[in-house]
Amino acid sequence: MTAAEEPDAEVLAEILRVLAMRADRLTPERIESVLRRHPRPGGGLYSRDQLLRAYRRLCAAGRMEFDPRLAQALSRKPTRTISGVAPVSVLTPPHPCRGECLYCPAVANAPKSYLPDEPGVQRAIRFRYDPFAQTAGRLQALENIGHPTDKVELIILGGTWSDYPRDFQEWFIRRCLDAMNRQDSPTLALAQALNETAPHRNVGLVVETRPDCITPDEVRWLRTLGVTKVQLGVQSLDDEILALNRRGHTVAETRAAVRRLRLAGFKIVLHWMPNLYGATPERDLEDFRRLWDDPALRPDELKIYPCLLLEGTGLYDLWREGKYQPYDEETLIRLLMACKAMVPPYVRINRLMRDIPAPDIVAGVTRSNLREVVRERMAREGLECRCIRCREVRGEPVDPQALTLTVTTYETDATVEHFLASETPTGRLAGFLRLSFPQVEPELDELRDSAVVRELHVYGPALELGRRRAGRAQHIGLGTRLLETAVGMARRAGYRRLAVIAAVGTRPYYRERGFHREGTYMVRTLEEG
Repeated sequence: MTAAEEPDAEVLAEILRVLAMRADRLTPERIESVLRRHPRPGGGLYSRDQLLRAYRRLCAAGRMEFDPRLAQALSRKPTRTISGVAPVSVLTPPHPCRGECLYCPAVANAPKSYLPDEPGVQRAIRFRYDPFAQTAGRLQALENIGHPTDKVELIILGGTWSDYPRDFQEWFIRRCLDAMNRQDSPTLALAQALNETAPHRNVGLVVETRPDCITPDEVRWLRTLGVTKVQLGVQSLDDEILALNRRGHTVAETRAAVRRLRLAGFKIVLHWMPNLYGATPERDLEDFRRLWDDPALRPDELKIYPCLLLEGTGLYDLWREGKYQPYDEETLIRLLMACKAMVPPYVRINRLMRDIPAPDIVAGVTRSNLREVVRERMAREGLECRCIRCREVRGEPVDPQALTLTVTTYETDATVEHFLASETPTGRLAGFLRLSFPQVEPELDELRDSAVVRELHVYGPALELGRRRAGRAQHIGLGTRLLETAVGMARRAGYRRLAVIAAVGTRPYYRERGFHREGTYMVRTLEEG
């Protein structure tokens, strides 16, 4: 530390000591009050980022004891990790896509369907689309604003993943893991093995692709890469609408893809797009209903992406010819309200709008806060969305003894699904487990005679591995309780084994609970009892 920095360091230390004494009752207003009483020697106030950096240095030097309450109070953008993990999104570079969709932009220096001025694309361009640099940069950015990053959901975006060469895919994921591991590996397998004890463990790996890409060979390859969740660009469940928009696949291919992925244990996210060419609000609502009425669909998560009119697309040409008209704001809000009210409690709605800058949208709705607008309108009209995101416990205190278990069971065309939910007395969701009972032979040998845990998730603000905090859902044994419930249910149903589609960084967690590795899954033999 230089002499010029010493006065700042001592003032920061004094501020942190004052804040630490009030860690159990800190609010932004109280932090602001303390900062005003201890201004910077040269004038002005310190930022929370500066306080966080100083706090880490003091804790590392043994001058202060780490208190997660203080770290959380100083952090910015707490919703980034409010779902229990640190999401890290990276983009693949531009590459040809098999699709010729009417609405899809194709712009130089951006992956297909993305625009260069989207925030995520701008970050990727700054890092020259390098996977290591993107991953390391996002981890550092989260740490700088006070978020734990030891549990990372890696989300790979950018065009159709399956259309990239496989050697590129393997390299890309290896380099992302190298950034999490803080060391380079010559092979993907070694990077995966190192990640089991890495400083940033991969607890979920997500890619996006098309339904017509999902073959048995593709499923096995995705598992080799460590993928646990697949986003499918379904867009519509109406073959006529798909054809009009030159989507290039059919509803039958969507059903087959969802079935194949579900039998392999993947979490399934479908992208659904209202206001396509040829659609009407009434037709869209009927289309949305098919997601839940058709047993071959029934996804785990959903991204609703209203079709956006962008210059340079085939849809733009149709609009100029008067053959296409985007919905007005009121029409779209009413449609989304009706859709959200229809969603089953085992589904999470991740998005209601693409993150496209408003100036790029030629006509139609440009609101970036559409989710908030829809939620407020629903509340005023007495409508309720039961999706997972709307019921997450977030920062609400959790009493482990007051939690109750509910089980929602529903059938698909190939499985019986059980959604095990751990809920607070107020109906908030503290954690859940997706347990799948296959009713047909799986295509992967390691899943023979197995029930499958497709997802285990505990909510609440992310805490570092092994760290407990009173009143928080994470690290109170909730995941173990859900897992043991699943073991009992699978045993009573006659399954000999329970398999988990575990991300590479979660393998130690399952080993500690009686599972061993078979192929790309963690498996536990179910003894009779």
